[in-house]
Amino acid sequence: MWAPKCPRTKPPEPLKLWMDMSDFIPFLKELLQGLGPVTSRRMFGGHGLYCEGLMFAIVMDNRLYLKTDETNRPDFQALGLSPFTYPMKGKTVALSYWAAPDSVFDQPAEAVRWASCALEAALQGHLAKAQAMQKTRSRKKST
Repeated sequence: MWAPKCPRTKPPEPLKLWMDMSDFIPFLKELLQGLGPVTSRRMFGGHGLYCEGLMFAIVMDNRLYLKTDETNRPDFQALGLSPFTYPMKGKTVALSYWAAPDSVFDQPAEAVRWASCALEAALQGHLAKAQAMQKTRSRKKST
């Protein structure tokens, strides 16, 4: 029987303003400790969250965004969640990181399930890039 990788929950409440970033990042690391060791790095005014060397989430403006791909993105869409966007050269660019449902902040097991899906998306993206690079190298060697 088919079941979605990520749980379906009620639509999120309006964006809550969390504590400042210096408190929010440690809170997220603790919340996601069931995923494995989570580290963070500053980037572009926010933070990237990593597990096993793979970035599976970003935190911008005190909002958690999780990595998506074609497998888990429908779960985010079904909840009416949206991707992280930023303006560039007069256009809006959407990344493959979507807002996490607010329910993850109240239920650590659910937070870990959603983060696991994001980590899997990050791993699949990494593997796809590695395969593409390998093909490119093989083509260059044969010419």
